[in-house]
Amino acid sequence: MTTRHVTDGGLETDLVFLRGFDLPEFASFPLLDTEEGRAALADYYLAYADIAARAQAPLLLETPTWRANPDHAALLGYDAAALDRINRESVDFLTALAAERAGELVGWEVGGMLGPRGDGYATAGPVDPDAAADYHRPQLVSFAAAGAGRATVLTLTEIGEAIGVSRAAADVGIRVAIGFTVETDGRLPDGTSLAEAVEAVDAVAPPSYFIVNCAHPSHVLSGLDEGAWRDRIGGLRVNASTMSHTELDESETLDDGDPVQLAADQQPLLEAFEHLEVLGGCCGTDSRHVAAMWGVS
Repeated sequence: MTTRHVTDGGLETDLVFLRGFDLPEFASFPLLDTEEGRAALADYYLAYADIAARAQAPLLLETPTWRANPDHAALLGYDAAALDRINRESVDFLTALAAERAGELVGWEVGGMLGPRGDGYATAGPVDPDAAADYHRPQLVSFAAAGAGRATVLTLTEIGEAIGVSRAAADVGIRVAIGFTVETDGRLPDGTSLAEAVEAVDAVAPPSYFIVNCAHPSHVLSGLDEGAWRDRIGGLRVNASTMSHTELDESETLDDGDPVQLAADQQPLLEAFEHLEVLGGCCGTDSRHVAAMWGVS
């Protein structure tokens, strides 16, 4: 039986809609460079430490660095050296938080978080795997140097980029989880099914496991093919809202749904993916939703 870890919810939507932060480029990592930002991040993550303690499950804290890559960071004034610093500091920051609660936890780990080079919802066409590996490798190097136990990339929409991240992680020597997002039909934006995406990456650059994130359970279920590929899904982080990515992008209010109903809606996915080792939320979710998923609300 796989040991399942508690992880967090929708960091960026929590910061914007519940805590009132402005996040240019939808990037939360610059908050590590301000006292106010660090306090908010600590408050956010410690809520999930409390859930893990109540659930008597190990905790996986993942860094607020989904946008801490060169294309997005350059627009925020961070060069390569500053990115290396912030990615390392993010691991140190979460390690210190977890250490504070170590006595209450049955176990904990800090993971480094990556995001796509481009848009997290749409595809701009095929990505060259080697170019993607070169692009994402420095962030993975920073995480490994700081002592992260694993890395996770969320909201990928294209197989080539997934292969590149997996190859780069293998080069660096860090475990990696590849996270795909799907549209309302349960498929990647280019029409590829989850089964096809998982099998294509596994054929050439198998990661430690895969994650499905940033989609409502009903969306994932609508495209859920049978097959051995399901055993490769090791993480699930669903959205609170049934809205499409386009609708969410255009929304000026938070659709946080109902935490208890969301936990019920995702139950068929827990049954379909029997080897989950990470369970948390994505856009629109907060500690209430994750607590309901773990039955400790």
